[in-house]
Amino acid sequence: MTSFLEPQAVDGQSNLAATVRELDRELSVASPAEVIAAALRSVGREHLAVVSSFGTESAALLKVMADVDPAIPVVFLDTGWLFEETLAYRDTLIAQLGLRDVRSIRPREETLSKEDPDRDLWFNDPDACCRIRKVEPLARALAPFRAWVNGRKRFQGGARAAIPVVEEDGARMKFNPFANVTREEIEAIYALAKLPPHPLVASGFASVGCMPCTSRTAANEDSRAGRWRGRGKTECGIHTMKIS
Repeated sequence: MTSFLEPQAVDGQSNLAATVRELDRELSVASPAEVIAAALRSVGREHLAVVSSFGTESAALLKVMADVDPAIPVVFLDTGWLFEETLAYRDTLIAQLGLRDVRSIRPREETLSKEDPDRDLWFNDPDACCRIRKVEPLARALAPFRAWVNGRKRFQGGARAAIPVVEEDGARMKFNPFANVTREEIEAIYALAKLPPHPLVASGFASVGCMPCTSRTAANEDSRAGRWRGRGKTECGIHTMKIS
């Protein structure tokens, strides 16, 4: 039987599928730290990336990752539409957690000039805006990697309610170490590590993305209700499209 404590061979699509199934089974009740450590052992640091929005719950994932290995590369999508508070929060967490390899990735200027010259694509076609500002840049950023880690949780609901701990994402493995955690466990990580909250939390933002498509949420709303409000859109695409 394969053990997630040993490196896994992930060359070839059939081997990848088998490895994902086995890892997901063995890590189904593992702690976030154990999942990240298993991802690191599976492919090695040079082939593993953590993708973080530096949003309202991002510090918990980054803290756990830093405790495992603060030199794991962190990919941050700077879409050109982020709140200044998010950019400042990124810098705060880098310093506090001692993150050693944070890579801020931006969309290509030629793509923006061609497809969003007036910066109104977010209003006219938010899916297209997310594609050129998030999905395509992430695909470019993940090209050198064989696996990536993200911070989605099942308690966030919607398409996230049934996410596995490990899944296939095109030619890569995708690890969801916080899939099983509760909101209370997230809060405990913040409290124990004395992590600063995102600056916009105090203003009523439960989930923070790009400025034009993010609004405050009421106390009785889902945490992601303020994302693309009124549009019937709940995901930017990086978790619903296979990153090739």
